[in-house]
Amino acid sequence: MNVSTSADFERMLREASLRVTAPRLAVLTAVHEHPHADTDTILSRVRETLGAVSHQAVYDVLRALTAAGLLRRIQPMGTVARYESRVGDNHHHLVCRSCGLIVDVDCAVGEAPCLTAMDDSGFVVDEAEVIYWGHCPDCSTTPPPS
Repeated sequence: MNVSTSADFERMLREASLRVTAPRLAVLTAVHEHPHADTDTILSRVRETLGAVSHQAVYDVLRALTAAGLLRRIQPMGTVARYESRVGDNHHHLVCRSCGLIVDVDCAVGEAPCLTAMDDSGFVVDEAEVIYWGHCPDCSTTPPPS
């Protein structure tokens, strides 16, 4: 979903049965403008917009927006939690081992959840999380395969 205006964000909050507040709008804006941002980056962006805002307020907003399905929390192994606004499509991520760049990558194969477990142990699988690790083009020391 390509969302870019305050009115869009207000509509999203109302549709999720959340009150429209300045901190919620500022957090949504920050995450939409900075995909895969960590909480410190989001806090910094929110403070640029609103002035004094506590860490706890931003954490609470992130938790509420994630629970409502408006944001997605990801945490690749060995990294801090990050947030993104691309939700509902079960996409995956590429993570650079050198610089930490995170890039979205569409579903591995087929319909969501993209992968079928060899033995689902009776679970009804509705999502698969795949993280591809490597080196981004800027950090890669080997030329890409031809």
